[in-house]
Amino acid sequence: MELRQLRYFAKVAETLNFSEAAKELCITQSTLSQQVKQLEQELDACLFQRNSHGVSLTEAGIELLPYARTTLRDAEVCVERLHDLRDVLAGTLNIGVTYSFAPMLTETIFTFMKQYPRIKLNVCYKPMAELMELLRQREVDFVLAFRPCVAMEDIESHILFQNYLAAIVSPLHSLAREEKVSLERLSQFNLALPSKGLQARNALDRMLERCSCPLKIHVELNDPNILLELVRQGNLITVLAEASIHNETGVKAIPIDVPQNDMVGCVHTLRDAYRKRSMREFIRLLNESVAIRERVSAWIR
Repeated sequence: MELRQLRYFAKVAETLNFSEAAKELCITQSTLSQQVKQLEQELDACLFQRNSHGVSLTEAGIELLPYARTTLRDAEVCVERLHDLRDVLAGTLNIGVTYSFAPMLTETIFTFMKQYPRIKLNVCYKPMAELMELLRQREVDFVLAFRPCVAMEDIESHILFQNYLAAIVSPLHSLAREEKVSLERLSQFNLALPSKGLQARNALDRMLERCSCPLKIHVELNDPNILLELVRQGNLITVLAEASIHNETGVKAIPIDVPQNDMVGCVHTLRDAYRKRSMREFIRLLNESVAIRERVSAWIR
């Protein structure tokens, strides 16, 4: 049994289509069929049921699939470890980032690319729930996001900095002169809010559960950049983590005055998973960035 055969088998099991699998593997369909047939002969088991309606896994195929995926994943980890040792930080680093965390990364990405030009960075921006699934599937090496309200047994969360939820306003808005704003006061204004499911919105909704303050929501968006533009150009207010406006001009963050108003910035990793040296270097640079150091110092003061 060869890793190549297991890789071919897993791809056909994923697509349930020999032609599509061959295309994705960049091989001919006849080569793919031959390798799968050799695997079936070695195992003395039929792995796929083929008929005019398509392809499906047999009972033996269903049993083999999780072991094949684990074996392929372990082989990839082995190669990554050896590459780390041999090339000193060569390869690919896959990072998952929530939208509101994105402004904190610019400095670190530029620094990392300059110091480690041989490493390819893949940065994926999605809501936290989707990123955690990608982490579980090992499609990203780690996730940068604020701490979730409910701990996840298979995920380790390492604190980077403390932050808070804030009303984001134009400097010309009447609230811009306030040091803090209550939910009651916020309910008097027209709001443009992050969509439900995004971390800032989840935090705001938890706050609202503890009081009866119906908000005047005029628009909901899943793009913080557009929310900030609406704030700059109009009289709307949005609610985001203060860190979301790092390096942004024409907006100001007013802390929301409620108990337990914290948005803790974290690095999330799969528990007990191998951590690439490139990941450790990226996190080191992130910790040393102005964006993080400013917020750590602000919290201490």
